[in-house]
Amino acid sequence: MSSTVIDKAGSRHLLMGNEAIARGALEAGVRVAAGYPGTPSSEIIETLAAVAGERDLYVEWSVNEKVALEVAAAASFAGLRSLCAMKQNGVNVASDFLLHLAGSGTRGGMVLVPCDDPGALSSINEGESRHFARMVEIPLLEPGDFQEAKDMLCWAFTLSEEIRNLVMVRSVTRLSHASGSVTFGDLPEVGGRAAFDCRGTLLETLSDPLRGPLIPFPVPVHHARQQQKLARAVALFESSPFNGYDGPEHPELLIVTSSICSLYSREAVHLLGVGDRVGILKLGTTWPLPPKFMRSHLRRCGRVLVVEEVIPFLEENVKILAADLGPWTFFGKMDGSLLSAGELNPDRVAAAVAQILGISYRPVPEAYAARAGKLAETGAPAREITFCAGCPHRASFWSIHGALQLDGRQGFVCGDIGCYSLAMLPCGFSALKTLHAMGSGAGLASGFGKLRDFGLQQPALAVCGDSTFFHAVLPALVNAVHNRSNLTLVVLDNSGTAMTGFQPHPGLPVDAMGDIAAGIDIVSLCRSVGADVHVCDPFDLRRTRDKLLQLLATEGTKVLVLKQICALSPEKKGKKRFRMSVDADKCLGQACGCNRLCTRVFMCPGLIWDARRGVSEIDEVICAGCGVCADICPAGAIAKEEAV
Repeated sequence: MSSTVIDKAGSRHLLMGNEAIARGALEAGVRVAAGYPGTPSSEIIETLAAVAGERDLYVEWSVNEKVALEVAAAASFAGLRSLCAMKQNGVNVASDFLLHLAGSGTRGGMVLVPCDDPGALSSINEGESRHFARMVEIPLLEPGDFQEAKDMLCWAFTLSEEIRNLVMVRSVTRLSHASGSVTFGDLPEVGGRAAFDCRGTLLETLSDPLRGPLIPFPVPVHHARQQQKLARAVALFESSPFNGYDGPEHPELLIVTSSICSLYSREAVHLLGVGDRVGILKLGTTWPLPPKFMRSHLRRCGRVLVVEEVIPFLEENVKILAADLGPWTFFGKMDGSLLSAGELNPDRVAAAVAQILGISYRPVPEAYAARAGKLAETGAPAREITFCAGCPHRASFWSIHGALQLDGRQGFVCGDIGCYSLAMLPCGFSALKTLHAMGSGAGLASGFGKLRDFGLQQPALAVCGDSTFFHAVLPALVNAVHNRSNLTLVVLDNSGTAMTGFQPHPGLPVDAMGDIAAGIDIVSLCRSVGADVHVCDPFDLRRTRDKLLQLLATEGTKVLVLKQICALSPEKKGKKRFRMSVDADKCLGQACGCNRLCTRVFMCPGLIWDARRGVSEIDEVICAGCGVCADICPAGAIAKEEAV
């Protein structure tokens, strides 16, 4: 097959649908492909794997579909075109990361190919993947024959880079596993270096999607931006070459169809000999539907038959569009009367009603707005979101940030969901450069760790909490070890699910009812899968930093467990290990070369700046007595002594 699928342009071959999809990806210049085996999708990855050496590809069977999507996303973040393939059940597995990925967007073109199984020919369900496109707000394409399966893949990568987001191309069993004639296009020269440009701030990413951290924060802003991308896709769909009408000008019946059902519809019309009475509107861009194109054809006929597999996804969307052609006028989110991002409130609903009824309405009286603005300027000072006093995560990210700076290769940290997500902010020294679903930091780093052959020299680290490790990181770690990925995973073990109230997890010797349970040791578990594992106390800054530097210079999959109990945990809350103090004579404040390193950069809430005296102080009420600030003060002005 390898010699066939990479044959010269203009040649014509009988290809299975999945092979046509693979050829389309090759013609688009795909560099990385990942998936998890599942009929009817498996041949896509198998076909690409067979030509990986000849076409300079990296192809991976990942440990599950979520990790496969993360591996492919890492390539996209580094500027390479990537593909991820799975069967319909796999989209359920990948959906956690899929939702976050749609929010952050992509860089290099990225295509997700789910293959559904109508009739459950090789499954135990007829699950639909199309709903995920609508749910996470990404474009959905559906090829109608084998030539389109190839051509549409090329167009999907271009569309992805046009809108800087993931594009879904859905296949079904009768397309994936049947065969048809396909004419090949040109294969591009493969090349280009991988690089993840994560410099800059979160706001700079909004103005330049090709640089800065890939973190969908603030969420409402990114959500609105995501919908703008979708609107751009709809505008392109209006003139898509994959939508078309065939039939009389004014048919007695209009068939609206997509995917392999377009072939079924054509054959049915031919069998009945009713080509002069029935028109076929074949759609390749099925979510969102292009409204102008659809309305121009729906007006042809008063009777419409929607032919699709399996449930009425297309039918529902066609009916929604058709409602605008009737005697009704609808208002809401689709026409912009109400926002499609962020929360609603009575004022926003009232404003929409007033606009529709032509009523003058001001949600907030001018005098009230002016007074509120004045109070905001002169009232309580702004308080940044930050780690708690004595939080081990602040110490961990101090060491991580320092080690990456000393390493000097523009390394970066992939994060996920937990208290440590705050490391995207100054309180964590802006260390996190990606932030997606639970466990996705490790999955993305597993992908980044395989891009050295494409020129990526930046070391990739991933961070996770101990609870998150059991929730979703373990599969990604197994994936990294199996595929020999260069990855440093830092487990921030604070002995509990701290963010949500210290609920137990499998690493603790207690269950939800307070009974004795079998605690699973993270260190032993990581070693058992073949990772190189080390343990440090994050409050020991020098040893932690030196160990990180050592691991960054080492090949393979490494794990560093930074173990220190949360300052707010029931076992530790209110108990101080050290009594902290500041020697005012040694503290040089702004005159020091550090320029208030403790309160300006380290920013523990237990440290305060006395502007009148020009020195730092310890807030005895807030200070947790961890002692770390004594180690970061270059003047040695902060002292610690063992608490009794």
